[in-house]
Amino acid sequence: MLRFSLPRFLAVLVKEFIQMRRDRVTFAMMIGVPIMQLLIFGYAINSDPRHLPTYVEMADNSPLSRAIIYGMKTSSYFDFEGQVTSPEAGDQALKDGRANFVLVIPPHFQRDLLRGQRPQILLSADASDPAAAGGASAAIGQIVQQAVASLASGPLASAKPSPPPFEVIVHRQFNPEGLTALNVVPGLLGVILSMTMVLITSVAIVRERERGTMEALISTPVRPAEVMLGKIIPYVLVGYVQTAVFLLASHALFDVPFLGSPLAFFIGFNLYIVVNLALGFLISTFAKSQMQAMQVSFFLLLPTILLSGFMFPFAAMPGWAQTIGSAIPATHFLRLVRKVMLKGAALPDVAIDMGAIVLIMAVIVVAALKRYRQTLD
Repeated sequence: MLRFSLPRFLAVLVKEFIQMRRDRVTFAMMIGVPIMQLLIFGYAINSDPRHLPTYVEMADNSPLSRAIIYGMKTSSYFDFEGQVTSPEAGDQALKDGRANFVLVIPPHFQRDLLRGQRPQILLSADASDPAAAGGASAAIGQIVQQAVASLASGPLASAKPSPPPFEVIVHRQFNPEGLTALNVVPGLLGVILSMTMVLITSVAIVRERERGTMEALISTPVRPAEVMLGKIIPYVLVGYVQTAVFLLASHALFDVPFLGSPLAFFIGFNLYIVVNLALGFLISTFAKSQMQAMQVSFFLLLPTILLSGFMFPFAAMPGWAQTIGSAIPATHFLRLVRKVMLKGAALPDVAIDMGAIVLIMAVIVVAALKRYRQTLD
């Protein structure tokens, strides 16, 4: 029986460090993943969303109404983006995602309060994401009461007693019961398609390179664009099957509605499938092994989950995180799916989201083709 040899042990140890240094992708993952997790969880994730976009329908331009607006601004829950002139315009702002809240101050609000008629203030909230609507909706009553108390002198002195001589109505649209499943389940489709499409494509192409079949393909007169399309299109069918199963299961198990345009959804998820398959093709041009392809795919999955608005409200993230998130295809697909399934959106309502996916897809396709040509050389 051989005794433990320190020189042999050191030789194996040095060899492993050398191999680790040569495997740059794995080494980058070991350093990059902890740093990314630290930055995202430390700075970008916010379980108490603030600074959410808000519009106001202000039919009473009295000092009390202006005090309420000022109080909402200083609360940090609401960022006022502008005014709407009708209930229809406010509903459209909520539907297309420009606003999380629309505050409606009725005509003669201050006059009716002075007369003791107990006027109502309406806060319409996009409750498709219950986490975004919860904190601000709970705070609005106290904000209005403090605004009234700040002016409760002279003719407004009667507004001081409790209960307050007004009523705040919170109208939670698109998910009135605040069910988390109605927000998470549609978004989960984007995460599942991203994970499987990117991983399947990148690993499949790298596997061919490892087996030597890619060299045989390169020796033929097939052009890079033809190779890319030929590799991508078969997996589109996989995405179709996943989406069909997902929609049926989400309705049967969680009663998730489908209120919008099937055409808008069909075009959107096709674009999303293609952009993820193209991303997998791009990863395959960098990865030298199937293990590296899986590592890079899972590395990209982390920001897809955390910075796309899937788990945390996108509007509550800091500016730099929103900039990164806007470059992630899942961000725009999640908006599209939630608008179509929960808000009854049609094709014009999701045109901006589709345009963003197409732009990202164009950048990825150009980069993938350029990298593929370099591998040919």
